[in-house]
Amino acid sequence: EQGVSGTFRRSNAGRRDRTVTLTAGVNHSNYDAFDAFTATLSGRISYDSTPLWQKKFTYAYGFELVGTNESVYDFNRGERVRGTYFIAALPGQVQFDRSDSLLNPTKGYRLKLSVSPESSVRGAVRPYARTLIEASAYYPVGQSIVIAGRVRAGSIPGIDRDDLAPSRRYYGGGGGSVRGYGYQRLGPLDPDGNPVGGRSINEFALEARYRFGNYGIVPFIDAGNAYSSVLPKGSDLRFGAGIGGRFYTNFGPMRVDVATPLNPRPGDGKVALYISIGQAF
Repeated sequence: EQGVSGTFRRSNAGRRDRTVTLTAGVNHSNYDAFDAFTATLSGRISYDSTPLWQKKFTYAYGFELVGTNESVYDFNRGERVRGTYFIAALPGQVQFDRSDSLLNPTKGYRLKLSVSPESSVRGAVRPYARTLIEASAYYPVGQSIVIAGRVRAGSIPGIDRDDLAPSRRYYGGGGGSVRGYGYQRLGPLDPDGNPVGGRSINEFALEARYRFGNYGIVPFIDAGNAYSSVLPKGSDLRFGAGIGGRFYTNFGPMRVDVATPLNPRPGDGKVALYISIGQAF
């Protein structure tokens, strides 16, 4: 992915830790799922947690104006074609956080809801909404083990998948999704084996975080998928499992996870490696 952007940012706008941003940018994204040339103008007002002050309640809302030319698989023609989409969106989110740490929670829970009413123009005006809800919980077992779990579900009502820009669809797989599978690899595929995305998604994760000194070991299991239907299904889940290592620093843990798919499809890799800062969720 390549791009250039400029951002105007005002911190403490009217109150402490409220931020106003205005961003304009152009970028080129090249994934297995789609190739896109995109121009974006967006504004956002947010009230966020900071490393010095973790808040129980945070929010963000704003607007997006997007013009994007993307590759999309045309099932009627049996090939990938390019299409231009003009999108207007009003994204918003709220989060309730009762965990004890931003990067390394050991107890408590988090709830997050994201809703984005949008309208896409490609020959006709098509209104729809992107919705996503996520919950995670952390339960200490003794002084050295934390059981952590996460669920996530999303839906895009109001529009057919093939009328939706590929960059606005849901995809599963990757270090922040279902580990063991490649980035955006979960969900419907075209006849060439490339992801085409869906209108809904569900994900589940369970970890046992064992810490000894500045180090830790984390066995985990993930599940989930993306679907063409407007609501996610309980069937056809893809599972991944693995083990991770943690090195704890003053600002948070360094994370290395190794995972494998438990019920892979043809073409899925056997092992995936993920490196990041902070816990997986």
